[in-house]
Amino acid sequence: MNPSLYRLLVNNWWLVLLRGIAAILFGLLAFLWPGLTLVTLVLLFGTYALVDGALALIEAFRHTVPAPRWWLVLSGIVGLAAGLATFVYPGLTAVALLVVVAAWFVLRGAFEIIGAIQLRKEIEGEWLLILGGAVSVLLGIVMLVMPGAGALALIWMIATTAIVSGALLVGLSLRLHRHHDIGGTGVPHPA
Repeated sequence: MNPSLYRLLVNNWWLVLLRGIAAILFGLLAFLWPGLTLVTLVLLFGTYALVDGALALIEAFRHTVPAPRWWLVLSGIVGLAAGLATFVYPGLTAVALLVVVAAWFVLRGAFEIIGAIQLRKEIEGEWLLILGGAVSVLLGIVMLVMPGAGALALIWMIATTAIVSGALLVGLSLRLHRHHDIGGTGVPHPA
């Protein structure tokens, strides 16, 4: 792992925090209004995917880094594409939405796991990102294997995953923040 990528993540811990907060807010909204129509769920998911994708791209391009950052770029592009598709085609059927959401969860989770593996020697707590990625991948697979679970079950699964994944991202961001330098002196913030 290139130390520049490590510094990039540490210096931009707040972007990881924003992604976590967005995920938690999306999950809470989905739980609070379980009777949402499928169109409303599509719009909520689309907004969440767009925000998550945009923040992933901001993380990738915030600074010029010689290390590979393709996993953030691809994750951001997939998130933006999933979000845009939901707005362009709001009449998606429940099955089509399920496939889009499941594929997005699998890809996003896989890229989080890849990122965590690259970080494993640079920072403690990379397991949070691995766990968040694994939760996303598992949910995506379950959604593809059992599509007949129903719209309400889909809402609950997505909401739960968003909240858990968001909480894990918030936890990771707090760990990254502890590694953030005070004024570039190389002294980490006190815990």
